[in-house]
Amino acid sequence: MKRVVFAKIPSGTAGPVIKEIMGSGKVDLHAKISKDAEYRYVPILPEYVDELSARFEMVEGDAHTLDRRSPQERIRERLSGHPELLSQLPDKWEYVGDIVILKMDPGCYDQKEIIGRVYAEVLGAKTVCADIRGVSGEFRRPSMEVIYGTDTESVRLENGIRYGFDVTKVMFASGNTDERMRMRNLDCAGETVVDMFAGIGYFTLPLAKFSGARRVFACEKNPESYQFLVRNVRDNDVSDVVIPVLADNRDLLGRAFADRILMGYVQTTSDFLPAAMRMIKPGGIIHYHDTFYISEYRERIDSVFSANCEDYEVLGIREVKSFAPSVSHYVADVRVRPSRSRCSP
Repeated sequence: MKRVVFAKIPSGTAGPVIKEIMGSGKVDLHAKISKDAEYRYVPILPEYVDELSARFEMVEGDAHTLDRRSPQERIRERLSGHPELLSQLPDKWEYVGDIVILKMDPGCYDQKEIIGRVYAEVLGAKTVCADIRGVSGEFRRPSMEVIYGTDTESVRLENGIRYGFDVTKVMFASGNTDERMRMRNLDCAGETVVDMFAGIGYFTLPLAKFSGARRVFACEKNPESYQFLVRNVRDNDVSDVVIPVLADNRDLLGRAFADRILMGYVQTTSDFLPAAMRMIKPGGIIHYHDTFYISEYRERIDSVFSANCEDYEVLGIREVKSFAPSVSHYVADVRVRPSRSRCSP
């Protein structure tokens, strides 16, 4: 085992001191900092030992190696035998439990197997998938190719919720984290809620578990998403609150029974607003998601609702995330006013 010299730094002052000497480039980044009850032991590069011995007591010991390089640096080192790939390797990735998702340059596809293996080994992933074309179609199905491993089911833990799904079959909108947290923090005590686009439970689960809702009807049309919705309702212990429904939400029965409706869809959301208007109670709230040009989102929301309802109040509009150049995904909280609640059938 390699022997190194450590600076012996009192624990009470170690934080800022270690930061200072690391910032000056005098610490051996391939050896671990160790500690006991009173001191931190910081490995010093040989050329700086004499300089720092005037400030710190120095002791010699065995170095327990630690690779402090970034994952990107270690990946590039592992793939240095393929110089044609280095400028095209993804610098970012998304973790879904122990699955890693990459957005790969097409120039890398010929070497996708070795790339997948290296990313898996460096990042500690059981499976690596390449996101080829994002999501598409009515069911927003992802275009994923497995480039390492075989297991594509995983569980994402987020704000006290377990989201289980298959990354090759079901999309997970990681950019909607703030909106899922907002659903968690709503006060829905005693309410009946309809989630018209439940998916695997993106908004249903935090709302059902934490908001105090009495009943949540979670409607999902995609059979694969519905299977995970049912499983996630069970795994998050909200079976007494959530009723999963496999159907087109326009076929849901009932009039004026929902205190709150979630419309977590984009681009064609307005096609489903008449069904929401039929189900909402006078005075109820609709959380309406859609994509609009950033210069006209308020006017477009007013246009959509005025075409479907005689009287409403926009309580607030939030930008969920950027969607495309000059286009963002917004959510509008809209109350259907009880005094004039006759809306489109």
